[in-house]
Amino acid sequence: MKSAEKRITVPIDKETAKALRAGDSVLLTGTIYTARDAAHERMTRLFKEGEPFPFDIRGQVIYYAGPCPAKPGEVIGSCGPTTAGRMDAYTPLLLDNGLGAMIGKGARSKEVVDAMKRNGVVYFGAIGGAGALIAETIKSAEVIAYDDLGTEAIRKLTVEDFPAVVLIDCDGNDLYETGQKEYREI
Repeated sequence: MKSAEKRITVPIDKETAKALRAGDSVLLTGTIYTARDAAHERMTRLFKEGEPFPFDIRGQVIYYAGPCPAKPGEVIGSCGPTTAGRMDAYTPLLLDNGLGAMIGKGARSKEVVDAMKRNGVVYFGAIGGAGALIAETIKSAEVIAYDDLGTEAIRKLTVEDFPAVVLIDCDGNDLYETGQKEYREI
């Protein structure tokens, strides 16, 4: 069952997150951050050693992406999603410290879903293979941490109408599971 498209301003608050359901189509506008495996490993390790996260993660959205370099005159290169499962070992710590949502592709572990339910967080999916189209929604991009990681550095992005789908909602409803079930019932 297709739901109406919802416009969401990010960072995301708990009320907005709790109103979303698996399968909802959304357009995100505001600030999001990119981070992949190397950045996740570093920021969680440093946090455990007593250092603060490189940005205030409360209510923020992390997009699992490592954008390609921008061509002359462009804000950013192709910026498609990375498989989210690669961040699963680090995600519960981030969620328990206030991360508001994640964007990626692919299934999540039970530990991540449990942390999502515990913290009232959603997981959005972006379309793999559509990185050039997604880049058109990015209005500015700036490296804010771990520049030495190159494409995996943490970037602050300003986005306008970034298209995504709620893959897992705050209650743990998972579009990968419900979608397959609905398909089998046809």
